[in-house]
Amino acid sequence: MPETLRGLIERVVFHNLDTGYCVLRVQAAGRAEPATVVGQLPQAVAGEQIDGVGDWVDNKNFGPQFKATNLVTAPPHTLDGIARYLGSGLVKGIGPKYAQKIVDAFGDKTLDIIDAAPASLRDVKGIGPKRIETIRASWQEQKHVHRILAFLASHGIGTSRAVKIYKTYGDTAIDQVRANPYRLSDDIWGIGFRTADDLAMKLGLPADAPQRADAATRHVLKDASGSAGHVALPLEVLIEAVAKLTGMDSDAVPAAIERLKVRGEIVDDVSLIYLTKLHAAEVSIAERLKVLLAGPQPLASLEIDTALAWVEARMTITLAASQKRAVRLWASSKVLVLTGGPGTGKTTIVKAILDIAVAKSMKVLLAAPTGRAAKRLSESTGREAKTIHRLLEYDPKAGGFQRHAEHPLELDLLVVDETSMVDVVLMQALLNALPPASAVLFVGDVDQLPSVGPGSVLRDFIDSGVVPVARLTEVHRQAEASYIVRAAHAVNSGVEPISAPAGQGDFYVVEADEPATVLDRIVQMVKERIPAKFGLDPLKDVQILTPMNRTDLGVSAINELLQKTLNPPRGGHEEIHRFGTTYRVNDKVLQTRNNYPREVFNGDIGRVAKVDAIEQIVAVEFDGRSVDYEFADLDELNLAYAVTVHKSQGSEYPAVIVPVHTQHFVMLQRNLLYTAITRGRKLVVLVGSKKAIGIAVNRAETTQRFGQLKERLKRAV
Repeated sequence: MPETLRGLIERVVFHNLDTGYCVLRVQAAGRAEPATVVGQLPQAVAGEQIDGVGDWVDNKNFGPQFKATNLVTAPPHTLDGIARYLGSGLVKGIGPKYAQKIVDAFGDKTLDIIDAAPASLRDVKGIGPKRIETIRASWQEQKHVHRILAFLASHGIGTSRAVKIYKTYGDTAIDQVRANPYRLSDDIWGIGFRTADDLAMKLGLPADAPQRADAATRHVLKDASGSAGHVALPLEVLIEAVAKLTGMDSDAVPAAIERLKVRGEIVDDVSLIYLTKLHAAEVSIAERLKVLLAGPQPLASLEIDTALAWVEARMTITLAASQKRAVRLWASSKVLVLTGGPGTGKTTIVKAILDIAVAKSMKVLLAAPTGRAAKRLSESTGREAKTIHRLLEYDPKAGGFQRHAEHPLELDLLVVDETSMVDVVLMQALLNALPPASAVLFVGDVDQLPSVGPGSVLRDFIDSGVVPVARLTEVHRQAEASYIVRAAHAVNSGVEPISAPAGQGDFYVVEADEPATVLDRIVQMVKERIPAKFGLDPLKDVQILTPMNRTDLGVSAINELLQKTLNPPRGGHEEIHRFGTTYRVNDKVLQTRNNYPREVFNGDIGRVAKVDAIEQIVAVEFDGRSVDYEFADLDELNLAYAVTVHKSQGSEYPAVIVPVHTQHFVMLQRNLLYTAITRGRKLVVLVGSKKAIGIAVNRAETTQRFGQLKERLKRAV
């Protein structure tokens, strides 16, 4: 026979806001000591009254527990409960100290005062108009969220997502979700098609409903562009993927495609199906590049031999024959791609070109896709470099770039570094902002991984044959001393890299066959050996790069282990648990999406500087700039002790450790290992099996990204 339990939540020990699973300490009626209660709740707050139905069980690890099959909470009615409730962080602007002050002032009327007459809080010492407004807004938000929670929790959506849904749709959230649950996957970051689809089925939508087929088709195209970098998908691939995702008959998909075409959401071009935005980007790039290539080079009259002699004297170097050829080609080309691996002198060529251009009174601007890449470009050239987004003056209020065809950049020459990272959407925006008379130098290593976003822009520029290309292949003498450079070029040539002699180099291979041994080696190196030998900070200077997110040697597992090792709990309010992750002061974190209002972008790495439970804010420092995240937005951040190789593009780190194991078989590719090795500046260590390294080195085939940019360029020029 089930038993009942009634009491006051003394402490929330654990609460998974996605599943509702919680462990509570409850001061139950009739019991001298607090009881441990385990069950499910959409929301649990210290101080709340709780009623439960369930059974007492004896847990071998934690002792007696009340395992609830049903839990119901209600607002507190005791003064102690109200103080705990308000001091729990539920309401922004109220921590434990102010909670007690407010209860001392208003007693059992406290919650009524906050709800109906918050202006009365001015009578409490230390609470001014600004804090009152914060409390009022947060309290009203909590009331609405609680109602939405009850609706969504009954359909399997947790608290964290419910807060985001409320922030997006406001008081009409329930009505909007009922009307079209699939809009959640379009409008809410972190909610995918499967979650929206599950909700739609629970709300009674038929499995063969047209809007389900439409939503699935949209999702497959978006997912293909985001996860695999495709600009479009072949018709048959799209039909098969939608049918597999939904279980619908494949005959239903062409009808969905036609509906989306009529609504202008997708484009059918030579049996490739595009999202309209990506199709427009591809077409625009080809058209804008044609315009740029058609004009004369700004320095067409330059006496190049004189310029080369001048720049060699200025830089006190002698350029190699291949480097001189690159400068000559630039002087005669409106658009030029400069590509080559580490140690081949790309930076030297860029500096030489910049010196010549500035000496000839050209207005020059420099840009790169990420903040770190822009900073590195600035340091290597001695000239200001901006991210492409800042160069184009993104305005979060207007929701777009302020520099475009009608308001172009004022320049004669643009230098873009790390071009391999630029996807079709960003390249479209960049080319649209260039005046037709300007020249462009695209710099990048085409042998690295392509952009995280859709397309293979740099590769398509080169393979089209319409853009002049200077490829540097000669490794210069000074760079040859680096075992990192040697290893990178060996891998790129299909040869297994050779470890430096012990203690005499900057590249090492540490053999370990078992995943547990690989992890042990990584922890030992990060915590002890690298700091002791190289004087590097394990948090700031050492980066783990791994091919995959999941598996024992994936991002998630390594992050959890290194957080525990390098930044263990310190007590107090210096951490918060959201979306299955604990965020702690001093944690290294990674931004996982472009957030234009915050000016942080996919791949940016920062450090948690503050966790404010009262204001419900996590402050993260990115290159000296503090950015605030509300708790509901923390799914934009992942721990970053380890990141995928893809996410590391455009960045360099003093020390890089790369687990290479057959667990990562599907991702073991030559360009992936090459990219990982070239991220390290002072030290690179591969930890894993010789077999896995051999697989990666010998597998040179790259996954095809569907799109037609190369063909469009050939036709346009």
